[in-house]
Amino acid sequence: MSRNNLIYGAVILFGANLVNRMLGFVYQYLIMHYIGSEAYGLFYMVFPVYMTALVLTTAGIPLAVSKMIAEKVSLGNYNEAGKVFRTAFSILFFTGLVVTILLYLNCSFIVTHFFADARIQVVFKICIPCIFIVSVASAFRGYFQGLQNMVPSALSQVFEQIFRIAVGFSLSLHYLDNGIEWAAAGLAAGMLCGEIVGLIVIFIHYLFKRIRYPEKNQIIRHHQSIIRELLGLSLPVTGSRLMATGISSLDTFIIPKQLQLAGFSARNATSLFGEFSGTALTLFSFPTVFTFALSSSLVPAISESLVRNDLASARKKCSDALKYTVLMGLPCVIILFFFADPLCHLFKSDSAAAVVRILSIGGIFAYLQQTTTGILQGMGKTTLPLVHMLMTSVIRIPLLFYLTGMPLFGLLGAGLAYVFGFFSMAFLNLYAIHRHLGLEADYGSIIVKPMIGGLAMAAVITGITRLNTAGNVPVLVTCLAASVIGLCLYFIILVCTGAIHIKDLKKTWQSLIPKR
Repeated sequence: MSRNNLIYGAVILFGANLVNRMLGFVYQYLIMHYIGSEAYGLFYMVFPVYMTALVLTTAGIPLAVSKMIAEKVSLGNYNEAGKVFRTAFSILFFTGLVVTILLYLNCSFIVTHFFADARIQVVFKICIPCIFIVSVASAFRGYFQGLQNMVPSALSQVFEQIFRIAVGFSLSLHYLDNGIEWAAAGLAAGMLCGEIVGLIVIFIHYLFKRIRYPEKNQIIRHHQSIIRELLGLSLPVTGSRLMATGISSLDTFIIPKQLQLAGFSARNATSLFGEFSGTALTLFSFPTVFTFALSSSLVPAISESLVRNDLASARKKCSDALKYTVLMGLPCVIILFFFADPLCHLFKSDSAAAVVRILSIGGIFAYLQQTTTGILQGMGKTTLPLVHMLMTSVIRIPLLFYLTGMPLFGLLGAGLAYVFGFFSMAFLNLYAIHRHLGLEADYGSIIVKPMIGGLAMAAVITGITRLNTAGNVPVLVTCLAASVIGLCLYFIILVCTGAIHIKDLKKTWQSLIPKR
């Protein structure tokens, strides 16, 4: 079994993302306890504009590079795969440099016209160079993912997170006495330092580990032909990401404004938004450490199968991806639902607990949304996620506006609107996959059997927490014990019902062992 397969790549990225998320939890804890939610809310307000600029710069090219290189390598056309990377790198280097310079020169104008809080200017200036750095690094990530070698991306992400936390927290705490805006600037400086280190790590890996293929009698297309294919694949992805960042921008505007309409002061609204984005969404997005890894591995893996006209293999990979998404996501959703209060209390964000419970209801659909988007992109149907996002947003945005502004709901209304969006996107993506690929999934293993295990896990958690009603055992100890016992029972039931097969686990383990 080849090491460079779907499961191997997904597990490598999953390990890196898991480490990053755990470090991220520590970071969020430190920020909320020592820096405060207002500084994080101020820092987070930069992201819609920053991400919009980043999306315009990269234009979905890294994903297109991943897909194209996987196809060329599958057909044995290694030299053209190298030319695809060099062409993409040149584009990303140039666009990243131009956008960075333009933003920096017009920083004051952008802050005045696009941000409600002038304190954000220093934060934004520090974040701008990250655009060039991320653009260049994304070319290398697309290259290695196309080769289905996830190790360089994984290592760069881990080093990036370590330096981001160390520098960001140290500077933020040091400058906190100078004002909230300087504490937020410290967080931005940490992000910049992390991105620089991540680029250095993946570039060093490229210098020493890039594959040098022998020259063969291969037909290599002209640069213009490669650029046309790159743009053809990347522009719909750009549209989807621009749409996502546009929606995120609206969210950062709508939620604080509507919270004020619901009766909160401007400062409280900013703080609540910081809790929503910094605690609720951070906790809720934890299981995406697996679905992100899976979706990143799916693009080259499915592209490789389809370019060889191996529909059976493509369908099997899609079915496995959906099954693993549900199997991994369901216990995470259960833990979030039952332990929302102690988890949010850990971040000094008690008011976010109810929102976490609301979000957990739509958790499986959110995780399926990410996996199915990766499947559609691997199939070359890059326009469909954009269309589905547009269809969903027509209802989701007015719903967010209306519910968040109601005193009865407030942040709960924002959570309900998000759940609607997750469900709609997952449903539309699944329908499209079924229509275009003729997917025949084992719904017993994907839905029924995990639900049986999930109900048993929920019952165990409920029983254990009720035993500690007197509070003789610390809450976090009870939560940890209940989660571990519940997870063990959950996976035992999956094995007993046949949702997970021992032989598949052995094959997966063998695929993860490096060949000598």
